[in-house]
Amino acid sequence: MQKFSYEVIKQDKRTGARAGILHTPHGDIKTPVYMPVGTQATVKGVFPRDLHEAGAQIILANTYHLFMRPGDQIVKNAGGLHKFMNYDKPILTDSGGFQVFSLAKLNDIKDDGVTFQSNVDGSKHFITPERAIEIENNLGADIIMAFDQCSAYGVDKNYAKKAMKRTLDWLDRCYNYHTNEDQALFPIVQGNMFKDLRLQSLKETQPYAKYGIGIGGLSVGEPKEIMYEILDEMLPHYRQDIPRYLMGVGSPDCLIEGVRRGIDMFDCVLATRIARNGTAMTSSGKVVVRNGKYKEDYTPLDSKCNCYCCKNYTKAYLRHMINVNEMMGAMLISLHNITFLIKLMEDMREAILNDCFTEFCQEFYENYK
Repeated sequence: MQKFSYEVIKQDKRTGARAGILHTPHGDIKTPVYMPVGTQATVKGVFPRDLHEAGAQIILANTYHLFMRPGDQIVKNAGGLHKFMNYDKPILTDSGGFQVFSLAKLNDIKDDGVTFQSNVDGSKHFITPERAIEIENNLGADIIMAFDQCSAYGVDKNYAKKAMKRTLDWLDRCYNYHTNEDQALFPIVQGNMFKDLRLQSLKETQPYAKYGIGIGGLSVGEPKEIMYEILDEMLPHYRQDIPRYLMGVGSPDCLIEGVRRGIDMFDCVLATRIARNGTAMTSSGKVVVRNGKYKEDYTPLDSKCNCYCCKNYTKAYLRHMINVNEMMGAMLISLHNITFLIKLMEDMREAILNDCFTEFCQEFYENYK
């Protein structure tokens, strides 16, 4: 019996939006889906039980950070990520490629691999595509990503093309090294902001996409309109039988525009990162509870939200928590933001199934300021 498969349940007639189900060994995932990010094998400030209550179907952990601390072998010896972090639903690990290029103090990128210094202690490491897959095999997530080179926004076309071709070469090595049938390997499309490179990368990447495909190198500083243009260009060329995962994207507007352009899976640290500064996503727009106008506001963050935070606490209390640096404030707003994004994806899925996705988007934007 095949352990991973994807089925499209409904395709929106006016856009690229679609509703589907991704089957994995640790449970089915209804798409489109937002994946909370658990960088260090935990979603920062949120208990696993609360993730379950919020409706999280799958979470992401970060290969680079777990390789640095505590080490992939320690996680393997613990029985893999599911047992190590006591999480029984599907888990996805990224390849660590983006962090190697963005966080490492120094890095030297060559065709055989990357030499870099740890951002933790300055220690020197060498990662090849094969080693990246070995680390992800040890971590034991359901879905693992191929090792890629993410080029920064603003690089010239020659550099972007070289990084794209290197990503394809590394993909072939990842594909040949990976043999664990309990893990689905997703390749990653690169090409920076150059439409022809994106289409070339997509064409050459899709033969490796047995279970799903990642779109990397977007939301890296470019204007949102450019990201949307790239997604528009790619939309007609996707295979229909696998999920498409837009990596590192998670603001409400980008989720809607991504789904509109045929994306099925998203992840982003934004929900918990802005929560730690006292910023909430709500159905009427962004709320910064640190602001003085909420000092005596005894209403919930979002009257339309049914999360633990909104059912039990007011903006005045949350403002107090944030302003006195109590971790409770960040925890409550993090839970709210994650719940909000998960509910947004559920509502979009329902709208697709009911043939009213475009109307749903219009109504959302009318209310979201």
